[in-house]
Amino acid sequence: MRRFLTSIGIVMYLALASPVAFAQSKQQTEWPMFAHDPGSTRYSPLGQITPANVATLKQAWSFDTKPQVEVNNRAESRTTPLVINGVMYFLTRFEELVAVEPETGKKLWSFGYGHAGRPAKGLAYWPGANTGANNAPATIFFGTDDGFMYAVNAKTGKLVPGFAKEGELSLKAGMKDKFPTALYGLNGAPIVFKNLVITGSHVQDVGTRGGRGDVRAWDTATGKLVWTFHTVPQPGETGHETWLDDGWKDRSGANVWSTFTLDTETGTLLMPLGSASDDRYGGDRPGANLFANTLVALDAATGKLKWHFQTVHHDLWDYDLPPQPTLVDVMHDGKKIPALIQTTKTGLVFILDRRNGKPIYGVEERAVPKGDVPGEWYSPTQPFPLKPPPLARNSWKPGELTAFTPEHKKYCEDLFQNAHNEGPFSPVRLTDTVIFPGPDGGFNWGGGSYDPKLGYFFTNSHDQGEVTKMVQRGSQEDTQKAAIVGDVERPPYVRKNAGNPVNPATGWPCQSPPWGELFAINVHTGEVAWRIPFGRIESLETLGFKDTGSYNIGGSVATASGLLFIGATPDKRFHAYDSKTGKLMWEAMLPDHAYANPITYLGKNGKQYVVIDATDHVIAFALP
Repeated sequence: MRRFLTSIGIVMYLALASPVAFAQSKQQTEWPMFAHDPGSTRYSPLGQITPANVATLKQAWSFDTKPQVEVNNRAESRTTPLVINGVMYFLTRFEELVAVEPETGKKLWSFGYGHAGRPAKGLAYWPGANTGANNAPATIFFGTDDGFMYAVNAKTGKLVPGFAKEGELSLKAGMKDKFPTALYGLNGAPIVFKNLVITGSHVQDVGTRGGRGDVRAWDTATGKLVWTFHTVPQPGETGHETWLDDGWKDRSGANVWSTFTLDTETGTLLMPLGSASDDRYGGDRPGANLFANTLVALDAATGKLKWHFQTVHHDLWDYDLPPQPTLVDVMHDGKKIPALIQTTKTGLVFILDRRNGKPIYGVEERAVPKGDVPGEWYSPTQPFPLKPPPLARNSWKPGELTAFTPEHKKYCEDLFQNAHNEGPFSPVRLTDTVIFPGPDGGFNWGGGSYDPKLGYFFTNSHDQGEVTKMVQRGSQEDTQKAAIVGDVERPPYVRKNAGNPVNPATGWPCQSPPWGELFAINVHTGEVAWRIPFGRIESLETLGFKDTGSYNIGGSVATASGLLFIGATPDKRFHAYDSKTGKLMWEAMLPDHAYANPITYLGKNGKQYVVIDATDHVIAFALP
């Protein structure tokens, strides 16, 4: 009876749910996409686990992804599983796609794809086609760090022979022909729209010319290319005029290295694009450099441009745009506006009308300082939203250093003694410069989650900076003096860090805390509803310093019962917070850190599960 009533409640909820949600209750109770739904809300209408009972949550099962014999060091896993039609799918850092029973973790099958490198953060599912010549099975798509995409039969774990070359598609052709040794991969989740699977790419940050960051759509049944969008506009295309002095030619970067969001009502693909290469020097690419550091909206069926919004002009800080935008409905001035929220590495949050990319709460161009690097081009202004306020440290002043012990104080004072900062978007000069945020952000690829009942958007940030300066290539201070690395050209000026602003002897940052925070933003007002320190450093807690927060990476999941689940912190904890207040309700120790996004779903047995990837273990929790 309890399970029957739960299902009725889910159906009743769906009648009132946000338009970005799926229409079918089965899809709501599972986890069929990287961010749960096309609008990337990471919101589940499940409510079995509540603030009242979450303290009793226990581990239900754990799947060890390590093979019995493993000798090589591997890049850590940050994968988000899928749960579809009663099967869970996830990637491991040991070159495997695995299918398990979501209620028990029992292995059903695995597919070893044999491509080394960092595993993709997510997967995409296509239900298949059963008509005429396009007959194809339900398919799991995922990419590899060396530039391939696989199509695997979701039922059998075998390659789909009708897709590309026996289920394997090379994504490199045409993208790096002039630069055969340049980096090109796919470690973000593809996204499926009708009969298309759409891919971004992972390309170089360092160096100027190299692999292209174009976004492409492929036929889900055959693997044939359907459309291409040039992320660095070619002659005659919108945005080409923002590349002066032929800086567009053979330009690398400007890529979607995380993944996408879809507005299925309008057929709009929303693409968060990264920096142009080289992402620390831009003297050879003067101009604002569209569509780098830009949220771009395309017609998902054709790849035609609808609108764009650039968050950083002429990036010189590696402030690319990894988080997916989240689709929300905003009540503003008495009207319901279809909107989106785009977080950034800069710690700025842009709330835009998703129909046209116009800011809902206003954005103004503010003057920013100009640097002193010879030949560099500096944008005179950068965009700042009027609401919400900046949610990560973006400036630094002398004296804002920690002094927990005499030794730590000395390390930080020595590191920062000759450094300066000129506020937000401080240019890196030829002398020591303090940068906040650093190249990790701010906000990163984990993105946010959204509770439509509260109207709250949840996101987590960290404050980790750099003490750095620009040096001339080939000088005594340049550790890589070669002008060409492989076949990638290095710029005439390169970044050199003075040291890590986190004391290597203790792991304690040098700037005053908090070093990580968790936020709830009321989308209907643009104001911060609550904010709390997020993450802990136990060695400082033993000295009496609490609530410092910490570095964190990975995102959250919101549920209809009023809970927010998130891992993300290096203290190996998995947390549940009260969505309305930010109060910590439950946490569990994990065998390793969980720099991944969790999921939640309803098992066949009527139980709600919450699952997180903790590096070498996929772990499920449920009520006893």
